[in-house]
Amino acid sequence: MAQFPGTRGDLLAAATGGDRTGALDPVDPDLVDRAGRQSPGATRRDRWRRHRGSAAVTASPSRTDPVTDTVAGRRLAILNWKDPWHPDAGGAEAYAWRVARDLATTGAEVTFVTARGPGQSAEETRDGIRVVRRGGRWGVYPRVLGWLLRRRRRFDAVIDCQNGIPFFSPLVLPRGVPVLCVIHHVHDRQFRLYFGPVVGRFGAWLEGPVARRVYRDGVTVAVSPSTARAVRDRLRWSAPVVVVPNGADASPGAARERRARDPRPRLVCVGRVTPHKRVNLLLDAVDRLRVRRPDLCLDIVGGGPDVETIRRCAANRGLADLVTVHGHLPAVRRDALVDAAWLHVSASWGEGWGLVVMEAAAAGLPTVAFDVEGLRDAVRPGRTGWLVTEADDPAGELAEGLDRALDWLSVPGNAERMAAECRRWSGSFRWSGTGERVRDVLGDLLTPQALPGRARRAADRRVDVPPDTCLLVRTDQPDDVLARIAPLLPRSRHTAVGNGTLWILVPAADPAAVRAVLTGAGVPASAVTERAASVEELLTGAPEWQC
Repeated sequence: MAQFPGTRGDLLAAATGGDRTGALDPVDPDLVDRAGRQSPGATRRDRWRRHRGSAAVTASPSRTDPVTDTVAGRRLAILNWKDPWHPDAGGAEAYAWRVARDLATTGAEVTFVTARGPGQSAEETRDGIRVVRRGGRWGVYPRVLGWLLRRRRRFDAVIDCQNGIPFFSPLVLPRGVPVLCVIHHVHDRQFRLYFGPVVGRFGAWLEGPVARRVYRDGVTVAVSPSTARAVRDRLRWSAPVVVVPNGADASPGAARERRARDPRPRLVCVGRVTPHKRVNLLLDAVDRLRVRRPDLCLDIVGGGPDVETIRRCAANRGLADLVTVHGHLPAVRRDALVDAAWLHVSASWGEGWGLVVMEAAAAGLPTVAFDVEGLRDAVRPGRTGWLVTEADDPAGELAEGLDRALDWLSVPGNAERMAAECRRWSGSFRWSGTGERVRDVLGDLLTPQALPGRARRAADRRVDVPPDTCLLVRTDQPDDVLARIAPLLPRSRHTAVGNGTLWILVPAADPAAVRAVLTGAGVPASAVTERAASVEELLTGAPEWQC
């Protein structure tokens, strides 16, 4: 299995054909320390802490096999808190299941292991995927871990989805089995909100220090750049973090023309009604706007534990004529409300990505949201919606932002232009692309290959992770350069050619290591420049000139 962290010396040897004497000699991976030195005194505890595979980067043969061949025939387990048919399912479940379907379609043998909701069977097969359900809301974690322990030698790789806390699968798997951890967003604040200070601190401890240690030798997927930053900064994650966003194929309005909007200014909020979504702030904002906009309407669509509370609150405040709390609706009725709306609005204090934002955008509907994790990536300010800065009076800021947006959309032609931009932005994301990018990361883990040193942070040494960096190579023959360096780059890289420039983005990689590959391919250092990758580049895997 390839080692993601790597060392610069190993990378230079790979880039120059392995000229560094002794650098690529076989070593016992159990006897190699973090700096790559052979240590005869390594203890069993030391061996447990190190990578569950090769500890040295080796020169790679050319990438001749497609990633689908790497995954085809592999036995993969996907561990997720819930499945898409669980009554409390949300965007994380859509992500996990779409990835499972993609892997199964490309020939992998996939087992989806999850909790068992009311009325659900213990096992079944859907879309060629074996679904195993064990335990309830909390019992799922020990039950699934025990299930995996008994079958620990059956799987070639595991995708461990962290919904607040992960399953800690590396603790029971053999050292040679790679684990890909998927994180949607950091839950530290939510633990305290839902469970109080004592249990909240325990949850944050599991999510942070414990998970950081257990998963430090693997690779992590985050669904947005802001989630990746939160994982690195707030959880002090030491493993490489690669951004793989959600798709948007199944969005309302994606396969139909949107009907005319309501002549009255109408807002819609789509999603589960839970405490961290802060739907109560929408009621506050509408209350403040109703004097200036007496014909304003708000539709709240989605199930969740707070539906009845919000419905009672709207009635008690005299907003029943302006606000309709629908609860869960069939897709046809939900789409009709999306069609009628002027704006989609979210008051959430943070998301992993903002799947409902992209679904609204696919229908040509812009979003007003707070400038918080996930949503700041899904909304392109001024292009697909507006972001509101949260200050001392969040309801007031939201009301002001909605008022300005409604004024702007009232100008003839503005709504149509923004709708077109919303659809274009949403069209950049497809579930097939999400599956392909996850397969690329799995391909890197499952096949030995030279990888540019993945940037990581040793929390105990406080070494900062550099931002994801893209390199620009000015050359008369960009396609030729790409052909020479491609065998030495990970499958999860992104490249593009245009206007005499080769654009390279290797997620979570040390840019100096990528430069070493270019130098080994004969590219002069003066032809290479680097800059921080933009949010659009990290999300789409394409250069800014194509975004």
